[in-house]
Amino acid sequence: MPEDWTARLIAKLHMNRISKKRLAEQLGYTPEYVSMVLNGHRSPNGAENEFSKALDELIQQKQKTA
Repeated sequence: MPEDWTARLIAKLHMNRISKKRLAEQLGYTPEYVSMVLNGHRSPNGAENEFSKALDELIQQKQKTA
């Protein structure tokens, strides 16, 4: 079962129009692995911080180019 943080992260992805594939590229993981984590099939230690940091970096990059 997905954790609460994954729902918040997915919402933030949608609100900023960033794909899971782009998040996977930023993290250096495959899109399949990112989906497994976000869907609760994998629970690696530190994932919440790592994924949130990567998403925040993508949002900052997007804001600079807007």
